[in-house]
Amino acid sequence: MQEQYRTVARAGVHETEVNRSRFLCALAPVADEREAQDFVAGIRKEHPAASHHCFAYVIGADASVQKASDDGEPGGTAGVPMLDMLLRREMRYVVAVVTRYYGGVKLGAGGLIRAYGGAVGEALDVVGVRTRRRFRLATVTVDHQRAGKLENDLRATGRAVREVRYAEAVTIGVGLPDGEVDTFRAWLADTTAGTAVLELGAEAYGDG
Repeated sequence: MQEQYRTVARAGVHETEVNRSRFLCALAPVADEREAQDFVAGIRKEHPAASHHCFAYVIGADASVQKASDDGEPGGTAGVPMLDMLLRREMRYVVAVVTRYYGGVKLGAGGLIRAYGGAVGEALDVVGVRTRRRFRLATVTVDHQRAGKLENDLRATGRAVREVRYAEAVTIGVGLPDGEVDTFRAWLADTTAGTAVLELGAEAYGDG
């Protein structure tokens, strides 16, 4: 697995104008291809009168899924430069849709490539980027007597506390960078006098 990846901070839209044509670039973080395709469909519905809805998306921390569409523009002048911009910026789990309202002036192949790629680049600058880092999900089980102090200690030391559940015992879900598992295990034993139980779960990504 990749140690980390970058994606957009939020969904957002940024508009640029080139020779009277309007280019609206909509960006969104997505978990999979279905979400990406649904986002594209939503933009099409939102702008039914637009000339083109070109898109590109990259799914997977290792960019294993890459798709691009020119949506009627000359081949390779829209979707590919959009995808190239996403990859150049090392973006993952992201979809970009550039909606064009034609302004009556032909841009030529070079102009289109610059316009579509540039629209994505500008939108990324405006919407912002965040880094998500790989970590290990873990569950700490501890008695009620120690749970409150342990939760406070976890938060005070900057641990990512994900959830707390109260039953016969208290379970606290935490996210740990892989390299810190042994250190955390020792800290936990010391903090709870060896009474807490640590179970390691799957790997995931979280904001870093």
